[in-house]
Amino acid sequence: AALRGASALGGSGLAGDAASPKPPPARPAPPGMVWIPAGEFWMGGPAPSPDAQYRRQMKPDEPVCSGLVAGFPDAQPVHRVALDGFWMDAHEVCYGEFARFVQATGYVTVAERVPRAEDYPGALPEMLYAGSVCFRPPANPVSLNDHFQWWSYVRGANWRQPEGEGSSLAGREKFPVVHIAYEDAEAYAKWAGKRLPTEAEWEYAARGGLDRQPFVWGAELRPGGRWMANSFQGRFPVRDTGEDGFAGLAPTGQYPPNAYGLHDMAGNVWEWVSDWYRPDTYASRARAGGVARNPRGPADSFDPDEPGVAKRVHRGGSYLCSDQYCARYHVGTRGKGAPDTGTSHLGFRCVQDP
Repeated sequence: AALRGASALGGSGLAGDAASPKPPPARPAPPGMVWIPAGEFWMGGPAPSPDAQYRRQMKPDEPVCSGLVAGFPDAQPVHRVALDGFWMDAHEVCYGEFARFVQATGYVTVAERVPRAEDYPGALPEMLYAGSVCFRPPANPVSLNDHFQWWSYVRGANWRQPEGEGSSLAGREKFPVVHIAYEDAEAYAKWAGKRLPTEAEWEYAARGGLDRQPFVWGAELRPGGRWMANSFQGRFPVRDTGEDGFAGLAPTGQYPPNAYGLHDMAGNVWEWVSDWYRPDTYASRARAGGVARNPRGPADSFDPDEPGVAKRVHRGGSYLCSDQYCARYHVGTRGKGAPDTGTSHLGFRCVQDP
């Protein structure tokens, strides 16, 4: 079962282009959802660099995320995309909502199932136990080249027991549900009469009409000195100081929404989208030229870091993102993960067609 977790860790709108955005459908908004109007945008992220706003926050000996130094090549080049309108959950799916789904259907998540030996050839029987991947901070600073220093496959960890055996959901009804594999998210979406967003839909909605800005809320990481998302402050991965109000996961809706009314489109938990992951997706789309209309993503997956493991795209970053390591609270950036693996910082939200 520890093998199940190994592959998960590796994980701009132009409002003026739709001068008269189509209004939402005449029917009432589905509960908890907001309307995302049709339009065009620039998708992807320019190559960022660690400029003064990051340097001011860091001590001279602190590391800088390699993506900020070299850019995020799998999120380039920026290219033009057009989308039809759709409804989107204003918040990430919470524990309380997921519990109602399980109660209604009897669904058992991937993390609650004992892995099958035929799916993990060569695994010893004692390795085949139900569980999921949890973040556990080391006691002292460690090399950022080895994520196994802070990630562990934990027996009994699942959406009901987020930290493993003996933990519970008490007081967490409004927290985003985590330890959700891709098929779990799909099952919930189907039950709710919804679906998972495409990667293009997710980024367009996250941008909220802003043109090629680095963050969901605009150009500055901390406008007016205010943290706008749940991310990691302090020395990663040893200690999150919680300067943004939360050390670790936060309940949904604790930070200002974007212009479309969506909360937590940066930080808190990564979110599954429906696209297969390939690092060359944007380059292929740009070579095709013109405007990509309602793109659904590539037909298959390839990750050069793990060529034999198919992966789906994650979006939005999480409470573990830091300018020292991940920095994928930048709205144009991408994550990836094996569909059979959930983690303690991975959730989802849904969309619905009009």
